[in-house]
Formats: sequence, structure tokens, C-alpha cells
Amino acid sequence: MANKRKKLQIWVKDDQSVVACTEKIKVMTENFDELKQLAQDAFEDGLLMEVSDQQMRDVLHEIVDELKNKLIKK
Repeated sequence: MANKRKKLQIWVKDDQSVVACTEKIKVMTENFDELKQLAQDAFEDGLLMEVSDQQMRDVLHEIVDELKNKLIKK
């Protein structure tokens, strides 16, 4: 079995300082691992249903582009 090493993502705050809390990094890593797997599953389902590869990618990009920051302080 091949040894796969994940590249550790460095998370930064708006002020460009690094998020250093180990628990926060762990949660972010788990969230994005789950999100990636969900997106992969949806992508593959679309391909199995004969949806265009490019259209699936475009729709996934649109979903990300439409995300809103609901935590902005007003």
C-alpha cells in the first residue's frame, strides 16, 4: 500500500496571522475532508448519470462562488 501524505493546510486569519490552535486546525481538516468526499460522490453520481464532466465541475464551482459569509459583523 502506498504511503500517502497529505499536505498540511495552513489556515490564516483576515489579518494574515496563522491559526495556530491545534483543535481548530483539526476541525477544519475534518470539515474539508468530508466536503471533498461529498463533492467527489456527487461528481461521480453525475458522471454515472451521463452528465458532462465539465458541467459537473461548473456547477460545483458555482456552489462555492455562491457561498455567503453570514458571520460578517454589521
